[in-house]
Amino acid sequence: MAILINLDVMLAKRKVSSKELAEAVGITPQNLSVLKTGRAKAIRFSTLNAICAFLECQPGDILEHSSDAES
Repeated sequence: MAILINLDVMLAKRKVSSKELAEAVGITPQNLSVLKTGRAKAIRFSTLNAICAFLECQPGDILEHSSDAES
């Protein structure tokens, strides 16, 4: 089981750069990169809320559960 991060997809759909999102949300570009690549072990609800508010999306648009992927 694994949680897949589809943040790159939402960034492309909204035509927003990673740098722009990081600045708007108040996290470092490095932390955003860790999240985008799926290496993050956790995400704060406040960060997820800020990302969703900025990208005008739902958490399910960014996070996906897959029982086929390795964790």
